[in-house]
Amino acid sequence: MLKKTLHRQKKKLANSKNQLKLLSSRVFENEKLPTFKTSLQKTQNFPLKPSKLEILQINLGYMCNQICAHCHVDAGPDRKEIMTKDTLKTCLNLCKKIDVKTLDLTGGAPELNPNFKWFVEEANKIGFKDLIVRSNLTIITSNKKFEYLPEFFKSNNVHIISSLPHWTKNKTDNQRGEGVFNNSIKALKKLNNIGYGKANTNLQLDLVYNPSGAFLPGEQISLEKKFKKELKENFEIVFNNLLTITNLPVSRFLDYLIASENYDDYMETLVNAYNPKTINKLMCKNTISVSWDGYLYDCDFNQMLNLKLNSPVTHIRDLENETQINRNIRVSQHCYGCTAGSGSSCQGSII
Repeated sequence: MLKKTLHRQKKKLANSKNQLKLLSSRVFENEKLPTFKTSLQKTQNFPLKPSKLEILQINLGYMCNQICAHCHVDAGPDRKEIMTKDTLKTCLNLCKKIDVKTLDLTGGAPELNPNFKWFVEEANKIGFKDLIVRSNLTIITSNKKFEYLPEFFKSNNVHIISSLPHWTKNKTDNQRGEGVFNNSIKALKKLNNIGYGKANTNLQLDLVYNPSGAFLPGEQISLEKKFKKELKENFEIVFNNLLTITNLPVSRFLDYLIASENYDDYMETLVNAYNPKTINKLMCKNTISVSWDGYLYDCDFNQMLNLKLNSPVTHIRDLENETQINRNIRVSQHCYGCTAGSGSSCQGSII
């Protein structure tokens, strides 16, 4: 089954140029719908400019122990892209030069980078206000090699952000793979047992909700209350915050939209839900995304579409100070996903 899935992955529309071409056509041809640039212009928000850099988000590699249906990174066990130790050192050196408040580590499964443990320990010494690891939870329970992670996270003051599509088994497994729900519950219990998600421990545990289909997420506060109620009553699990994130039409989710013939309707939904009140808090305004090979992007979605930073400096080895990346943020039609409704970012809804 896994081999067949990986084979489909390799055959699918994953080329960034093809994705951008598709995103720029079909529902947007003949001005049926306004482009994102046009929407920004109508609300006096173009060109989109960054604010102060606060978050450095680093993708440690595309390798993952899961193959999730909505994954915009197209991550999986067959991906070989892994950030080298030299590039990791360059990231650390930059953080010592620039006043970055948050270091956000993502993947794939960032823990699969062979230098993950060393990197987190070195990052913790710098003293970030927030050191985030986006863990998929199952990495903790699927392999004895990673049983150390809960205590390691705790000892390094790591803020854990993990995806859990639903409080029921079927809906979670349908999106993230068979067995993911049960392994996620086991991992959450392990984290709760050492204090994560509990009051007065300062051990932050947040969960992420992505819609399972071609629709926008519900209201974040209401969903959080429901998640907390169901997980507490059924599994005695607690957590701090639920973050709702809109699925953007990139990579695997784009494939799903096309295969299910929902692409046009979904893009129209995003465009019609455009909310200019989200603009000032978009993640691309205070975040730089670093790819596994050290290139710089406005966000991790632009990274997947190979839309590098619109500045003279496009690689982290050449970045010395924040003034070098004073730029216009690169936008395309997928950006409607972050400005629809209450907005979407790696930190959840915007408004």
